[in-house]
Amino acid sequence: MENKIFSTEVINRERQNELDFAKAMMLFFLALIHCTIACTPEPQLAYGIPYLFDTIIGGPFSAPMYMFAMGIGMAYTSHNSPHDFFRRGIKIEIFGCILNICRFLIPSLVGYWITNDYSQYISPLLYRFFGNDIMQFAGLAILVVALFIKLRMPDWLMLIICLGMSLAGTCWNGTDVGNPLGNIFLGYIIGTEDAAGRVLSDFPLMNWLIIPVSGYIFGKKLLYVKNKAGFYRIFSSTGLLIVIVYFPIGIINGFGMFGEGENCYYHLITLDAIACLALTIGMLGIYFVLVKYLPKKIMACVGEISRNINVIYCVHWVIISISVNVILYIMRGTQTLPVPLTLALGTGISVISIVIAHFWSSKREKQMFRGHK
Repeated sequence: MENKIFSTEVINRERQNELDFAKAMMLFFLALIHCTIACTPEPQLAYGIPYLFDTIIGGPFSAPMYMFAMGIGMAYTSHNSPHDFFRRGIKIEIFGCILNICRFLIPSLVGYWITNDYSQYISPLLYRFFGNDIMQFAGLAILVVALFIKLRMPDWLMLIICLGMSLAGTCWNGTDVGNPLGNIFLGYIIGTEDAAGRVLSDFPLMNWLIIPVSGYIFGKKLLYVKNKAGFYRIFSSTGLLIVIVYFPIGIINGFGMFGEGENCYYHLITLDAIACLALTIGMLGIYFVLVKYLPKKIMACVGEISRNINVIYCVHWVIISISVNVILYIMRGTQTLPVPLTLALGTGISVISIVIAHFWSSKREKQMFRGHK
């Protein structure tokens, strides 16, 4: 198999269209996912279209693909020294802090100033602002990979360590140290919870690190693939076979990430992590076939959306926070919307975020061009 699929030299350096398409799909659905969660009463998230966007599309189809793609990007970048990754990790952590100021702190203070509604805007602000989200996780994950590379750790040892961390994280899920700040900051590492359910420990490092590290190792192997059709035929088929068996069992029985409550997903158990990896690799194989039939103009748009991933992510969150948590709540006294209006709002925010990111990136490119003249 190695002679037919893998080369002995790096041969697959160009952009991976299937990865760009995967990221573009995920980015488009982000606003629909987050609007569904924000505008739907919690009991209604357990069934129908809200369940689809919250638990399925917003679950295994979403963050794992972002993390896996981040890992592949780390394998493909030419800026791949421990120092480069350390700087990148710190940069993402700073972006995460700035994002929290723009999507939580400022809208909450404005909303409170207008309404004087303490319970809506001020009471949860500490948890929202300092809580662990995917940007904080991404920065920490890159810093850990930088350490692995600095220690010249072989791929197999990285995987064993991450698997051990995942198992430990699974065992420690639901930890409560009895102190709000302690739970918040420990929640960056393990899945913390308190009795009130207010701790935002969304992507603890122990539970999720296995996914970007697996993406990094996958990307290193992908560099040597000379027969991508054969490669995906084997690995994607295997991944999809796992998904076809595991997902129906999980959905029907409410097991693991398919259970009730957000932490069933955010505090990912090891079996779910393996299933998410299987789904991600399986979907990359499907996208590999699909992008062959898409026109070049569409793929050019897909590539730009993929490159603007961080900008689109930040912009869509700021728009949601302002439009839903402030404007909608002040106008109607509630964030709840019917499903059709929720999906329409999410679609509009997705399109607006992509357009804003397009002009932002175009402006930056012009500034860089002028700077090099």
